[in-house]
Amino acid sequence: MLKIAYHSIYTHPLPEKHRFPMIKYELLPKQLLYEGTCVEDNFFTPKVPSTQPILAVHTQAYFNELIELTLDPKAARKIGFPLSKELVDREVIIADGTIKASEYALQNGIAMNIAGGTHHAYTDRGEAFCLLNDQAIGARYILQNKLATKILIVDLDVHQGNGTAEIFGDDPNVFTFSMHGAKNYPFKKEISDLDIALPNDIDDTEYLTILKDTLPKLIQKQQPDFIYYLCGVDILSTDKLGKLGCSLEGCKERDRFVLQTCKDLKIPVMCSMGGGYSPDIKTIIEAHANTFRLAQDIFF
Repeated sequence: MLKIAYHSIYTHPLPEKHRFPMIKYELLPKQLLYEGTCVEDNFFTPKVPSTQPILAVHTQAYFNELIELTLDPKAARKIGFPLSKELVDREVIIADGTIKASEYALQNGIAMNIAGGTHHAYTDRGEAFCLLNDQAIGARYILQNKLATKILIVDLDVHQGNGTAEIFGDDPNVFTFSMHGAKNYPFKKEISDLDIALPNDIDDTEYLTILKDTLPKLIQKQQPDFIYYLCGVDILSTDKLGKLGCSLEGCKERDRFVLQTCKDLKIPVMCSMGGGYSPDIKTIIEAHANTFRLAQDIFF
């Protein structure tokens, strides 16, 4: 069955009027249960993992600064959340959710994390709501445990996966593919193995044409035996932090194409949700819920 990482710590209290829609982590599992897409058994509860998988990606010095809450105030401001023990615990547990979901994906073909997609976290620093890079931690974990030999990271969040690009810049076993808004954060981009920078207001047809032309050829060339899919819904035209022009249906078709491709080629896929900042929380939940609905329909 579809296994999904979820923990109540994912919904972290933030200052009033903070622009990050933290409530989506509470509402999304409720919606999936309410509509019958999922049952309680679909969800598993991640825990605090050993530090080994985290330190396979992040430096000891940076991780110490997080857990000891000694991060430089300027570096903490770049993260965008008030630094606290609870916040660090949350990030560590999200990483464990992605590690365990990676193992479930190997068993079942797919697994998901209600949170994650923290692709702006570098080896030695965090930024833009990202402290630890969950999919990088998961990828390094399954490589080191010889559960995969070649990984493809498909990052379709509206923002470039700059931290992920930096982490795997010299790693031949991980291919990083980021398709993102050209004129959006981060304004100084890193170099992924493949970057596709999209113009503002690109519509569904053009977006999907590029994706459908690119992904199968990329898989054919790289021959990955595991895929991480970062399925941010900030590609929507309604998104406050995105500048693309995709509709809910276009976003759903994006997910359908990626997941169906993985299923058809028998490549296990682990999905982290990534960003979504539309003003109406219902739009965010609907777009994310579509990903889970498709996972159930395609794989189970």
